[in-house]
Amino acid sequence: MERVNGIGGLFFRARDPELLGRWYAERLGVDQPPSSYDTSSWWQAPGPTVFTAMAADSEHFGRPEQQWSVNFRVDDLDAMVEQLRGHGVPVKVDPEEYPNGRFAELHDPEGNPVQLWQPAGADRRGPA
Repeated sequence: MERVNGIGGLFFRARDPELLGRWYAERLGVDQPPSSYDTSSWWQAPGPTVFTAMAADSEHFGRPEQQWSVNFRVDDLDAMVEQLRGHGVPVKVDPEEYPNGRFAELHDPEGNPVQLWQPAGADRRGPA
């Protein structure tokens, strides 16, 4: 069976797309889409990706009307949290260390949930 080899984009509605794009670039390092086809889009480091549907009443999303959330992998959760807090972004670090890593939660300027994940265990090592 032919398989996809990754996620090529995540598209979502925003009240102020330009502002939100700059926020993700300046706070998390997610490059904005290029202005020409001669420039490459943002490249992410190889690593694990979770793609899953969740129950309609899942508390993972916060607000009941929230339809999506994004989880970004990071190498150093503590450094990323410090950087974000230095820019006035409230971040909640989960105090528990899980077999698959550590997590922190924040919201972008439009209230969308963002999760940061520092992988551990099998997700840090890669496929067997």
